[in-house]
Amino acid sequence: MTTDVTQQPSSTGSEPAGMPTLRSNPFDPPDRLAELRRTGPVTRLRYPDGHLGWLVTGHAVARAILADQRFSARSELKRVPVARPSVAPFYGRPALPGWFLDMDPPDHTRLRRLLAGHFTVHRAEALTPRIERIVAERLDAMAAAGGPCDLVDAFALPIPSMVICELLGVPYAERAEFQRNSVTLFSLEVTADEADAAMAALDTLLRDLVRRPRQEPPGDLLGALSASGRLSEEELTGVGVLLLTAGHETVASMLGLGTFALLCHPEQLRLLHDGNVDVTNAVDELLRYLSIFHFGVPRTPLEDVEIGGVPIRAGESVTVSLPAANRDPARFTGPDTLDLARPARGHLAFGFGVHQCIGQNLARVQMRIAYPALLRRFPSLRLAVPTQDVHLSVDMGFYGVHHLPVTW
Repeated sequence: MTTDVTQQPSSTGSEPAGMPTLRSNPFDPPDRLAELRRTGPVTRLRYPDGHLGWLVTGHAVARAILADQRFSARSELKRVPVARPSVAPFYGRPALPGWFLDMDPPDHTRLRRLLAGHFTVHRAEALTPRIERIVAERLDAMAAAGGPCDLVDAFALPIPSMVICELLGVPYAERAEFQRNSVTLFSLEVTADEADAAMAALDTLLRDLVRRPRQEPPGDLLGALSASGRLSEEELTGVGVLLLTAGHETVASMLGLGTFALLCHPEQLRLLHDGNVDVTNAVDELLRYLSIFHFGVPRTPLEDVEIGGVPIRAGESVTVSLPAANRDPARFTGPDTLDLARPARGHLAFGFGVHQCIGQNLARVQMRIAYPALLRRFPSLRLAVPTQDVHLSVDMGFYGVHHLPVTW
C-alpha cells in the first residue's frame, strides 16, 4: 500500500512537545509516535535547544523528504531531537573530512562514488563464504564454552567487527580499542569532551593504518582507496573511521536485538528455523519492525517548501522518524506485528535517496547468514534471564541490547 504525499493531512495545531522516547514494549517505538502520526504525517517538534522544528512520522512523507535534495544533510545545519552533548564536536560545524553522511552533493557525490563499487550486491555476495566461516567459528566457540553466555559478546558483536576489519584492512587485534571508542562516540550520555577524545583516538588509529605500507595491488578497501590517489589522507582517515564504526555497530545492534525479538516471538523463530520463510524477506521484516535508528534522521530545508500539506520554512530542523514511518499502517498492513512472511520491501530502515546506507548489501548478507545459522546450531536457544531484565541500549544512537544472556 502507498499513499500520495500531497493528500496527507496537515500538522496538528497543539502545543509542540519534545521527541517521544518512552517505550511500553522493547520492540515497539514509543506509543506517542503512533498518536502523532494519526494527527498527520508532519507535526511540530520542540528541540532540546528550544528550536521549533518538525517531526515526520508518515512513510510517504518520510520517503519524499529523504529523496528531496532541497533537504540538506549538512552537519552544520543538523539538530538532534534528544539531549545529546556528545554530538557537540561534530554538529553545528562543517562535516569532518571523509564523513560523507554529513555532506550534500557534490561533495557527498564525489566521496560516495569512490566507495559505491566496493559495496555492490555482487561484492557483498562474494564475501558469503568468508562470512559463513566467521559465523561458524563464533558458533563453535559458543558451543565449546557452553551456556549461558552473552550473545552480544559471543556472537552479535564479533561477526560484524571481523567482517568490517577484513574489508577495510584493520587488524582485528585493534577491536577492543575501536569498539570502546565507537560506544563512546554513539552514546547519548557522554560529554562532548569524551566524544571528542574518542574521535581523536579513532582518527589516530585509522591514520596510522592509512600510512601503513601495503601489498601491490592492495587487498583491502583502505589500500585500494589510497592507491587511487583521489582522496587526501584526512578524507581517507575520515572515511575509514565512519565505515569502521557504523559498519559494525549497526549490524551488531540488529543481530542482538533481532535475536531477542525472535526469542520473544517463538512462532516466527520456528518459521525461520524450519526454513518456512524466505530468509532475505525475513531479514527485511526484522529491519522494518525494529528500526534501530530510533531517533530518526535529521534534515534541514535549504528553501521554503511544502510537503505533506505542511509549509516548512528554510532552516527549520526536520527529524524523519524511521521507526514511525516503518510502522505506518498506510504502507504496511498490521505494522505492529512481526511477520517474517510479509513482503517487507519498501521499509526505510536503511534510509532512502542519495544518503541511503551504502553498506546495506553487506549488512543484509551478514544477517541472512547469521540468524539461520544460530538457530540451526542451537535449536533450543532461549533467554537466560526474564525479558524485563534484558539491558536495552536506549542510551545509544543505535537501539539494541547491551547484553543478551542466553542458554540452550
